[in-house]
Amino acid sequence: MPELPEIEAYLHALRPRIVGSRLIRVRVRGVSVLRTYDPPIDAAADHMVIDVRRLGKRVVIDLDGHLHLVIHLMVAGRLKWLSAGSTIPGRNGLAAFDFTDGTLLLTEAGSRRRASLHLVDTDALTGLDPGGAELADLDLDGFTERLGRERHTLKRTLTDPHLFAGIGGAFADEILWAAGLSPTQMSTNLGEDQIKRLFDTTRTTLARWTNIRVTETGDRFPTKVTAFHPDMGVHGKFGEPCPTCGAKVQRIVHGKRETNYCPGCQTGGRILADRALSRLLKNDRPRTVEDLE
Repeated sequence: MPELPEIEAYLHALRPRIVGSRLIRVRVRGVSVLRTYDPPIDAAADHMVIDVRRLGKRVVIDLDGHLHLVIHLMVAGRLKWLSAGSTIPGRNGLAAFDFTDGTLLLTEAGSRRRASLHLVDTDALTGLDPGGAELADLDLDGFTERLGRERHTLKRTLTDPHLFAGIGGAFADEILWAAGLSPTQMSTNLGEDQIKRLFDTTRTTLARWTNIRVTETGDRFPTKVTAFHPDMGVHGKFGEPCPTCGAKVQRIVHGKRETNYCPGCQTGGRILADRALSRLLKNDRPRTVEDLE
């Protein structure tokens, strides 16, 4: 799923292409993608784009007349910039936004249609905001308060859109690795030093990766948008050596969700229990880094 850095790269590419341009029309092919009917989607036609911004993991295109197009890419949704008037591909194409100088295409891979498109007025826009705080806007006290609102694992807490904006599984893995904290550590069981370290690491990790994504995009439009990057420390690196301590990166799998972590840096050498692995290996399941040797 595209997360805060990837969405910011999209916005970086969209601003010079559509801000100040007139939206000629919106074409919707995927029936399931359109989640609003009042105002009708045709009401967006012939409006000027005054800004593009992010609402959590959503892309918001602000139009004059107090209208807003809100795109949530979910897991497999992607945006493409094509020549003006390009056709919507039959297999993955969901919607097209036609401007004078080009067409913004919304696609979604796979058979599950989870990406969404809303057209709302300013009053209704607040209803699409999950309420998560932007890390760049939080001070340490605000971060501490949100961290302790509910007792959950740090991985779940960081990815809760009602608490923090824009963080998904990939960057939660990277944040916790950089902070040296276990993904299964409870959010209410941290000392002051650990909270301060997590706060600083969360802000610096998101800022660093946003800069990486935007710099890599440059003047082009993003074409391969994924939450994985070869320079990441642990996310997507199961079985590979940690770049800090050399221990093999481990993972916990729950359904289709995967957590990657370094036992050397984050858990004091302990291998965290994984349900699938535990059922398969039972008492032979490795429990420490030494068991992996």
